[in-house]
Amino acid sequence: MFGFLNINKPSGITSHKVISVLRKITGIKQIGHAGTLDPLASGVLPIAIGKASKLIDYLPSDKSYQVGMYLGKISDTYDTEGEIKETGYRQISLDEINQALNKFRGTIKQIPPAFSAVHYNGKRLYELARNGKIPDDIPSREITIYKNELISFDYEKQTLKLDISCSKGTYIRSIVNDLGQELNCGAVMFELIRTNSANMDLTQALELNENLKKENIIENLIAPQNILKLNKIELTEKDFEKVLNGNKFKNGYNILNEVLLLKEGKVIALAQADKDFIQPKKVLL
Repeated sequence: MFGFLNINKPSGITSHKVISVLRKITGIKQIGHAGTLDPLASGVLPIAIGKASKLIDYLPSDKSYQVGMYLGKISDTYDTEGEIKETGYRQISLDEINQALNKFRGTIKQIPPAFSAVHYNGKRLYELARNGKIPDDIPSREITIYKNELISFDYEKQTLKLDISCSKGTYIRSIVNDLGQELNCGAVMFELIRTNSANMDLTQALELNENLKKENIIENLIAPQNILKLNKIELTEKDFEKVLNGNKFKNGYNILNEVLLLKEGKVIALAQADKDFIQPKKVLL
């Protein structure tokens, strides 16, 4: 079994638990995922099965989310999984929200949450945070928010939902927290749904439930060449033999950079091409 799978992760379980369930169903140990979702979050979790796991780093990295938040609250984790406190601030208007959202579009700087897997001086931030040692100098990172649009706003309940598309490394919880600070009222995330990741859409995701069978997984496998944004080469028999031995071959294909090598329509390797030669990097047979 070889390829990618679009799984709809339910809220309430870890991304690692999804892998565990799929290993049990398929009997395959070599399974990985791209873009970890917190237990609170649900939605698209790209899965790599078999030697497709070696190609995870080459998946498209942009993502889309729908996020729900409470205004007038703060949390140490920026979501409802943490210790929540009421700020007692006045009710925020729709005009204020629309104005504040302008600051969360385009390329911006973002500080990751203390409760995150980001490394800090050789340790994960969440390890420090759980011991009450939250650093006050967590480095910011540059991210890009391609879209940040209001889906709904309830003035009486002071809740709102956003539709966000963003670059790799974006923490939606931090956007929620930072928006709450911009509005001077605090904000806490109560719902997060990933609607698209690695060009996989939630509308086409496979449900992870007790009815999921091995044959369902096989039927829904996505071939790497159908999702990876890389050039592709259909190999001649001569070049195929060289790839099997991990050897480079002459670049007569007029193609450069990273490339997928195919034989009879099946991906058999990832290679690096320069103007003279093509060198296999990862043989997948």
